[in-house]
Amino acid sequence: MIKARHHPPEFSEDLLRQVDGLWEGWMRKADQVLEDEQLVELVYEALAGRHPQSRTRGRPGTPAEVVLRMLALKHTRNWSFRVLEWEVGTNLVYRQFTRVGGGKAPDAKALGRQAQALGPEVIGKIHRRLVGIARENKIATGRKLRVDTTVVETNIHHPTDSSLLGDSVRVLTRVMKKITAVAGEAGTKLRDRSRSVKLRVVEIARASRSKSEQGQQRMKDLYGKLLEASGRVAAQARQFAKEIADGVKRSADFQKQMALEAMQKELETMVERVKQVRRQARERVFGGNTHVEGKLLSMFEPTTEIIRRGKASKPTEFGKMIKVQEAEGQIITHYEVYDKRPADSDLLAPAIEIHQQRFGRAPDLVAADAAFYSARGEKVAHELGVKHVAVPNRSTHSAERRKLQKKRWFKKGQQWRTGCEGRISVLKRRHGLNRCRYKGDRGMKRWVGLGVIADNLINIGRALAAKIDTT
Repeated sequence: MIKARHHPPEFSEDLLRQVDGLWEGWMRKADQVLEDEQLVELVYEALAGRHPQSRTRGRPGTPAEVVLRMLALKHTRNWSFRVLEWEVGTNLVYRQFTRVGGGKAPDAKALGRQAQALGPEVIGKIHRRLVGIARENKIATGRKLRVDTTVVETNIHHPTDSSLLGDSVRVLTRVMKKITAVAGEAGTKLRDRSRSVKLRVVEIARASRSKSEQGQQRMKDLYGKLLEASGRVAAQARQFAKEIADGVKRSADFQKQMALEAMQKELETMVERVKQVRRQARERVFGGNTHVEGKLLSMFEPTTEIIRRGKASKPTEFGKMIKVQEAEGQIITHYEVYDKRPADSDLLAPAIEIHQQRFGRAPDLVAADAAFYSARGEKVAHELGVKHVAVPNRSTHSAERRKLQKKRWFKKGQQWRTGCEGRISVLKRRHGLNRCRYKGDRGMKRWVGLGVIADNLINIGRALAAKIDTT
């Protein structure tokens, strides 16, 4: 049964007065912001949608406002669900902030499932409502816009062909062992090659250190053995999947049979990925081709992209590119996780159009770095009503353009633009956007969205607290 509001056991007034001064200034105002009925309703509807009768039947679940506040606190502090449960359970301020009060703190696993139920769509709506609250309180008026992109890495190890092949054999063998435990010895017998494959992976890692011709030839020989072993494991996995489909491997228990069918689908999915990994390993090691179509970087995060942004400290990143755009007051008005990396120069006009949707007006100033420049983008920006476009063109040979870029408003616009880099740094350091800890594309969108919401919540709270101090 899902409830919208929570009425926990109250603490004694004396105890509450003792911790009243321990609240951070922004947290008091953020606490008031999270009282918004629209925010609670969005979470309530998402939780109620998990089952047709969630509103009226079943055990009492965690109330919507508690889920919202717990997730906000988690991503504000960049905690895991387990740490979140412990911190809220032991801290009176956090108990008040999350509306847990004197009751039991929500279980980490249950809260993780509830967070998944929200989905990136609901999180996007929560973010838009927070932007609306910032606009209503005149924290962000929409007169300025700055935009930048960055990379959020997926939670994978550094990808090498040998380690990917090792991962594939390990996963396939693990699933086939589970199938054997459920279905017994009927049909094909499992042959465990995981130990020999692990030894080949270690030997390849050692051989790769040698740049001599002899060392390189030894590495090719080892890769040949690894490819052969992984191919045999993949063939065996295909046979296991076929036998489940044909009813050779089966269980009389309904639930176990359903588990077998789920493992069949998992085998079929992983076998296709193994096929791709084997192909790209063969192309690179024996053909010297490093640009294989559909290259996989992880068996578990197959959509991970290789992104090179020319950074000296980290020339190559493995993850997804995101866009972050801000208005005044350090409020992030829009974010987006891209399935495929676009060119930055194509993102300026769409960012302005989204800004118009959020604020009902075009910004007076748009600022971005040189990667966002294009003649077409600048023209569209002016057509949309932007007065000043502070996006430098580094490769211009026009004396008029160079003169424009030396004007005071242009330089001030570029000075304001650098704050976007600071905002991205804060998102990564404070809110964990350096690496996504949730799984899959939807998990990436939830992780980024909740990090942005947490940052906006802090900045809205600080702005509202500052208004009271000045009055």
